[in-house]
Amino acid sequence: MGTRRQFSREFKVEAVKLVKERGVSITQAALDLDIHQTMLRTWIRELAADPQQAFPGKGVMKPEQAEIERLKKEVAKLKMERDILKKAAAYFAKDSL
Repeated sequence: MGTRRQFSREFKVEAVKLVKERGVSITQAALDLDIHQTMLRTWIRELAADPQQAFPGKGVMKPEQAEIERLKKEVAKLKMERDILKKAAAYFAKDSL
């Protein structure tokens, strides 16, 4: 098995333009670019759905994804703090009896 090919954002945008602006069929564009038709169809959908944020690149999250990650970390931190406070409250309640 070979390594998975990586495509730049520019390559993906240009591939979509072949179909959308130049009228090349998906089948022909995929053959010309040596990519699978399904991949090209996915790129067309992604670019149509969110032109500004499509294809953010390797290791780069869309703003919504970054916000979700930040919130997940905050929730985990708050749960940990809550558990510490519960244990402390139980400890001091036991101590005051």
